[in-house]
Amino acid sequence: MFKNDKYITRGINASISVLTQIMIWDMIETARSKTELDYLQVFKLSPETKDGLLMQKIIHTQEQPEYKNCIYIVCDDPITTTIFCIDDEDHSTMLLAEEY
Repeated sequence: MFKNDKYITRGINASISVLTQIMIWDMIETARSKTELDYLQVFKLSPETKDGLLMQKIIHTQEQPEYKNCIYIVCDDPITTTIFCIDDEDHSTMLLAEEY
């Protein structure tokens, strides 16, 4: 899973920074090294202040097998949204939850 061509939707392109997109794809690679990947990867983004710095919090989960990981990225303009990454065996697509 997620070893094929990667695509993003217009919603991702318009509202998610390239750095955040790269971090999300990297989190999938990190998960691959720890567990089997499900076809659906879920990322919940939210702003959080940590050690006095404004950060983008990204929580990565999947249902089967259960997996959860969280990272923080220093960010001037963090957002709140949910992102799905879906692998259909032909390609992988990153999309906003509301685009599903």
